[in-house]
Amino acid sequence: MTDSPAAPAPHKVTLYRNGSVYTAADPFATAMLVDGDTVAWVGSEQAATSIADSSMDVIDLQGALLAPGFVDSHVHVTETGIALDGLQLAGVRSAAELLDAVAAFCVSASSAGGTVLGHGWDESTWSDPTLPTRDEIERAAGGRQVYLSRVDVHSALVSSSLAASAGLDGLDGAAAGSQVKRGAHTAARLAARQLPAEALRTYQRRALTEAAANGYVALAEMAAPHIGNIEDLQLAAAWNSAASGVNGVAVPEILPYWGELATSQEHAQSILDGLGVSVLGLAGDLNIDGSIGSRTASLRDDYSDAPGERGNLYLSVADAAAHLAACSLLGIQAGFHVIGDAGLDAALDALDLAAAEVGEQRVRAAGHRFEHVELADPAAISRLARYSVTVSAQPVFDALWGGGDSLYQQRLGSRRLEMNAFGSFYAAGVPICFGSDSPVTPLRPWSSVRACLQHTNPAEQISARAAFLGHTRAGWRAARYPNPMAGQLVPGAPASFAVWEVEELMVQVADGRVQSWSTDPRARTPLLPALDTGSDPACLLTVRDGQELYASGALGA
Repeated sequence: MTDSPAAPAPHKVTLYRNGSVYTAADPFATAMLVDGDTVAWVGSEQAATSIADSSMDVIDLQGALLAPGFVDSHVHVTETGIALDGLQLAGVRSAAELLDAVAAFCVSASSAGGTVLGHGWDESTWSDPTLPTRDEIERAAGGRQVYLSRVDVHSALVSSSLAASAGLDGLDGAAAGSQVKRGAHTAARLAARQLPAEALRTYQRRALTEAAANGYVALAEMAAPHIGNIEDLQLAAAWNSAASGVNGVAVPEILPYWGELATSQEHAQSILDGLGVSVLGLAGDLNIDGSIGSRTASLRDDYSDAPGERGNLYLSVADAAAHLAACSLLGIQAGFHVIGDAGLDAALDALDLAAAEVGEQRVRAAGHRFEHVELADPAAISRLARYSVTVSAQPVFDALWGGGDSLYQQRLGSRRLEMNAFGSFYAAGVPICFGSDSPVTPLRPWSSVRACLQHTNPAEQISARAAFLGHTRAGWRAARYPNPMAGQLVPGAPASFAVWEVEELMVQVADGRVQSWSTDPRARTPLLPALDTGSDPACLLTVRDGQELYASGALGA
């Protein structure tokens, strides 16, 4: 006997009023009507009074801002849940503090036995960057296996027992110490992540709940074989089913990608056929190189703090070109994780080779995307624009590591000024969208918008409006979402939005002349929260396609 299909949700009409609505339809709108899963109307308070009737749910926004929901264009859902519920190491400032944290976690109520999973240490913030040994970590954990990912998740510290069980010795990137990189890191992570399906679902549920509480309506899941197995991807994509909500509550939409290298059109199709789940492309964290923090991003010149080191290229130009050509022929997105300038050179050369093989127009039409693209000069940016490659960037990287005495300065010296060139991307016409790379940076979208506005290099600052669009509508476009109206609140668009408690609404741009004209009411510029108040707006409500994902309880009918 099969289960009967779930009954459709009752049709509902909801009027949100007495607030501010961020919409291109009317920059002074204070109300919005949602009919089922669709925005039916936006307009003034006076008009809202005239159309309100007893058949509607009426929500008093109490002056809050109603705006399109955020799209995070680069997330690792399971890893985010692990980081939220596991051992959090962002606050440790020495090897001794790290060992103490491991020991305390292992005797705490939150530690359920098994492998200790931790995240977030960053030795670049320690006065003494010396890392603990494998044996020291082993003793601190009382003999339990330990995997502690660095903040960038491109290397980790491991205990002696995990190193032995994963067979790390002799692998590329396994030094005598506790830190593992490259192939050894992949082996350690996969060994530590051998989790049952229910544990994976629990971690994913934690991440999705966190995202909804912070105004996200969609997350681009960047799965890859070196991060987790296909079951992990399948479980993440399954949340899109209406029956898979968290305790009966809908969750943000998963936009799934799988970062596996294809050698030909036929190989690419076989990968897709074998996934057991539909994906948007063979893109995301298919690594051309690594990270700045772990010194594995591929650079043209040496790292400033490590003479002779220039990082690592994980894919050859020929392999990357074959992948791009294969995906272009299938009309699906390809893409790579690429951070260093030499890594970007390889990706761009691969685009040239792929275009020579299958035609430039076919390459452009596929809508390929490159993740991160942190170190790019004007010539490279021009080449990205030529192929209409979308850059999926993480603004909080700059906020955390872009200052004059922070990580980028340590690793790159004066080259730090070329990092995260958001203003240059926009000026060159490169499509750009934004995300967190969670768990690398938190799911805090307004902090990400602020990081664009307050970029540590003034030449690369962009307006809050451009940053907001990069976090909303651009995220849908980067995923080639079938509904072209997604990410805006106009009649006929999906009813996917968040409501925010705000202190003040204003126009915020780097150029004061632009700001003074934009705030003139005649300019009809929609306003966004002031981001210089020291705190982010508080999320009161998140809705996707008319379904409530999160409610703080502050708003009532």
